[in-house]
Amino acid sequence: MEENRSPKHVVIVGGGITGLSAAFYLKQSAEQSGTPLKITIMEKGESFGGKIQTLKRDGFVIEKGPDSFLARKLPMVELTRELGLEDQLTGMNPDSRKTYILSGGKLHRMPPGLMLGIPTQMGPFMRTGLLSLGGKLRAAMDLVLPKRTSPEDESLGHFLERRLGVEVLGQIAEPLLAGIYAGNTYNLSLRATFPQFHAIEQKHRSLILGMMKNRKTGGEESRTLPEVARNTMFLSYKEGLETIVHGLIDALDNVRFIKQCGVARIERGDDAYRVIREDGSVEEADGVIVALPAHGISKLLGSSVPEVKELDRIEYVSVANVILAFDEKELGRELDGSGFLVPRREGRFITACTWTSKKWLHTAPSGKVLMRCYIGRSGDERWQHMSEDEIIRAVRRDLKEVMGITAEPLFTEMTKLMQSMPQYPVGHLDLIRGVRQHLADKMPGVLITGGAFHGVGLPDCIRQGKEAANEMTERLQLSSK
Repeated sequence: MEENRSPKHVVIVGGGITGLSAAFYLKQSAEQSGTPLKITIMEKGESFGGKIQTLKRDGFVIEKGPDSFLARKLPMVELTRELGLEDQLTGMNPDSRKTYILSGGKLHRMPPGLMLGIPTQMGPFMRTGLLSLGGKLRAAMDLVLPKRTSPEDESLGHFLERRLGVEVLGQIAEPLLAGIYAGNTYNLSLRATFPQFHAIEQKHRSLILGMMKNRKTGGEESRTLPEVARNTMFLSYKEGLETIVHGLIDALDNVRFIKQCGVARIERGDDAYRVIREDGSVEEADGVIVALPAHGISKLLGSSVPEVKELDRIEYVSVANVILAFDEKELGRELDGSGFLVPRREGRFITACTWTSKKWLHTAPSGKVLMRCYIGRSGDERWQHMSEDEIIRAVRRDLKEVMGITAEPLFTEMTKLMQSMPQYPVGHLDLIRGVRQHLADKMPGVLITGGAFHGVGLPDCIRQGKEAANEMTERLQLSSK
């Protein structure tokens, strides 16, 4: 009489990319196993998709949140295939492979052969004007330095300084790697942010030699990628990143979507979990997946599982971006790359600038130019005390002084992403492991996931959503026996 079973009910709190992915894979596994399942997604905001927001304006395709994803990270490519959207993928313009770093007020080309800021071609690295001779020789010492044997976690900054020296860290690695988290490398956990660096040191001793070997074998991994992804570092969609959000929502037929629905707390009842909404109404569920920032998870579960309040140790940085559109003929200079990065020591207002229409050919009409400037990082939050006009003036001042751009923009768009960048502290993985264990002991039907845990990129969030879905499926099956 399996057909007469009443469906289990799973509530997903948070309708960002992690929550939507969890719902998709939950629905998929239920359908494949023939298990009756009811899914509800509760989102506090007015729309689904989290920080992904694509704006269409005057023929431009503008990303107000994330603008692309790493092609080599398969979860997003695989989800794209499963949604039937593979034909919508688009890679970077091959003519935009150059990237620049600001040093001493001038743009220097990032030396070819860098992988995550680590040199894999010593010739271009030794010729770069970004580093002094002493800085280059210090980096070369990585080839002979012994590996670290301590099992303890360390900061990303201390690791890179130990292997390559303070100059490479400050001039190349910090603006490139810390930019992903808008963080201070000395406060970020190596194991949680770039575990591959730790693994390479343990296996190859030298970070440079290990990255060189990885580069040579990287072609094997590309065979699993679609053609469009094989010769590009980043991917997007022809109509913008919201493509995957719309694809997920379309695929989640029979799933109940509730927006503008804040959740106050989650409690364990006698036979079910009680999801108590901010308006006082209660939703009963057999399982709950919470895909929120760390502070949101702490708020919902801290009264039932006090140990969850340890997540408050994960700090968040607020950032913003300013989009500027120009007439190409008025710009006054040619764009010959994807943009530039700004090290902390330069003291600039912007932290990076992407020459968006050069990097992504689908983003601007012919004869137009689109740029995106990034603002804010750990320890530099001055923009939060400025008006939007003041921020845009400061951005334009940097563009004038760095690139000589004096043209009036056709328009500007500013997006504030408050408390959007989680900072994984040293010992982060142990922190997460401990919190999840306490939660499993006291509320085994509640799972926590998302960018606060094991990666902030879109593919990382999708992977974590899928993992949560798989774990929830197993727990529901066990509770049915």
